[in-house]
Amino acid sequence: MKKLSVLVLVFLFMVLLVSCETASGTNVVTGKQRPATNPNDVILYAEPPANYEVIGVVTASSDSGWTEQEDLNYAIAELKKQAAKIGANGVILENISTTESGGIISNGIYFPATAKNISGKAIYVKK
Repeated sequence: MKKLSVLVLVFLFMVLLVSCETASGTNVVTGKQRPATNPNDVILYAEPPANYEVIGVVTASSDSGWTEQEDLNYAIAELKKQAAKIGANGVILENISTTESGGIISNGIYFPATAKNISGKAIYVKK
């Protein structure tokens, strides 16, 4: 019975952690800030588009997903949100990395947790 109580407690703790899905991010304006845009309209670019101006630098990080892909998805969503805050409609991706962000111990075994980090130039693409 005691093992069942511990398992239930661990399960509830994990549910609490997942329900607090978060990503963090920053933005630094280095050019002309524009009115905020919709994060859903921010386009990610691997290469610079033809006609744009740099608004600033944006970063984001997440370790909230169950998988590395989910971590990356949350980080990308936060990156777009940070870019939209300063009026960007695009981000030129510069760096995507993975870092260890702690971990949990279960039954005496350490399970490392990783975070996805992403950064780029927030841009306004002229149409």
